Amino acid sequence: MGGPDVSVVVAVYNTMPYLTECLRSLVDQSIGIDRLEILTIDDGSTDGSGAELDRWAAEYPGTFKVLHQENSGGPAGPSNRGLDLATGRYVFFLGADDYLGTEALQRLVTAADELEADIVLGRLVGAGGRVVNQAVFAPGNRDDITLVNSALPWALSNTKLFRRSLLEEHHIRYPEELRSGSDQPFTIRAVMAARRIAVRADYEFYYAVRRTDSSNITYRTSLSGFVQDAALIMDTVADVITDPEARDAVLRRHFTWELGKLLGKRFLEADQEERVRVQEGVRKLADTYLTEEIRADLDVRHRIPLSIAQYGTVQDLLTVAKHFAEHGLSPVVAEGERYYLNFPGFRDPALGFPDEWFDATSHVRQLVHQTGPADVRWGRTPDGRRALLVGWHTSLPNLSSGDGPAPQVTAGDLPATLTESANDDDGGTRVLGYLTIDDIVAGQTKRRQRRRVRFSWTTRGESYSLPVTAFDLSRATRILHRRGLRFHLVGAELDEKARLHVVSTTVTPRRIAGRLARRLRPKR
Repeated sequence: MGGPDVSVVVAVYNTMPYLTECLRSLVDQSIGIDRLEILTIDDGSTDGSGAELDRWAAEYPGTFKVLHQENSGGPAGPSNRGLDLATGRYVFFLGADDYLGTEALQRLVTAADELEADIVLGRLVGAGGRVVNQAVFAPGNRDDITLVNSALPWALSNTKLFRRSLLEEHHIRYPEELRSGSDQPFTIRAVMAARRIAVRADYEFYYAVRRTDSSNITYRTSLSGFVQDAALIMDTVADVITDPEARDAVLRRHFTWELGKLLGKRFLEADQEERVRVQEGVRKLADTYLTEEIRADLDVRHRIPLSIAQYGTVQDLLTVAKHFAEHGLSPVVAEGERYYLNFPGFRDPALGFPDEWFDATSHVRQLVHQTGPADVRWGRTPDGRRALLVGWHTSLPNLSSGDGPAPQVTAGDLPATLTESANDDDGGTRVLGYLTIDDIVAGQTKRRQRRRVRFSWTTRGESYSLPVTAFDLSRATRILHRRGLRFHLVGAELDEKARLHVVSTTVTPRRIAGRLARRLRPKR
């Protein structure tokens, strides 16, 4: 009998109680535990994780192997120890607070064998409020992807199936000097060595969990520590990736995620010495790797602070961070066919900051229909009818100008009465939609009807339609409404992405009477 098909490496440091579900998801794999070896490395845990590993190893002695060691400071060392022990044809790295879908490993191995792929990505989804970028999975199953023909540059974690012979032949290991992001140099080197990389998006393979205390190492690293780690990762990219288009694609990702995210809220919360260290680190990386082509392709939310970090002062960068925190992407001004973020003082020609840094045309046209959550409440139309009012501010100016269709707010197929008012402070627009309660329940045939609220508009000849999002529905709770002989409970709801829905439910007089009786029943 041959060795295992898959060696699963789990680096563990204080991950209880998540660890239990992680390990259970492995023994429940449809591939069968006889085709697995599970290599768990306890990196000096103090919360009982080590004992939990020993418990599972005692229950499955032929499958689990446990190595206890002193804390190394990050996942790179334990992952290398596991890889050194691995004997399977393939290796899979699983976070100790994450878990797998039951068919995950069987599907991944089947795809790798059929395609002779060296790396297979199975679809990752978030759990516990964690957000996972889905761009690489959006096109569906693909049998041969690269850094250029896919969103692979945005999916460089180690949560993939790797052919172990590839890793051994090219001596690919994790850089143990990195506290965060050590899986990226590992994955980049494997990607560049692989003969074929495949994607499987037709199943939820991997559930990436955000702990309720946000204690994942990503959330514990200092800002300047992140910059230092990003520097080593970007140096690896420049050293390993020889194709200029592929290299720029990966560097663009690192300027957006690894560096761009450091210059907002956490920068504001840092002390002055830390801010200085962060700006100096970002400036060095921008001087080395931020070409004008990459800069032009960055989202304006990251292009401005990165450019200011490179050419401005710490105070300039702090001012930009405060402006984003307080005003978002406002104010916006239209100049010819382009839109610009008109940050006070920063578009002064005397400062030498080019207008191109502040060009927000693509972002304004596609995304900025709301500068903040919508205000949702019960109120009255101008003619006195009861209605659900949905209002928000948008940076988009002059919505009703031009030859295209007028802007519209809809709830499903139900159009709202829409009013607009210009905002003289920033050139944006205040949008307010009225959905009368009679219109909401008119013609309702199902017991419960749920309609998503959307905003549609046309700008510069291009049409867009996006969901309206909100946070606070305390003033839009369900109310009882009678229309003819029928009663309805009508209100607003949010889905898991904070998208707004209008909901109406038909109720019977008996149910209403029962509710009233319960309310009037004397308390004992």
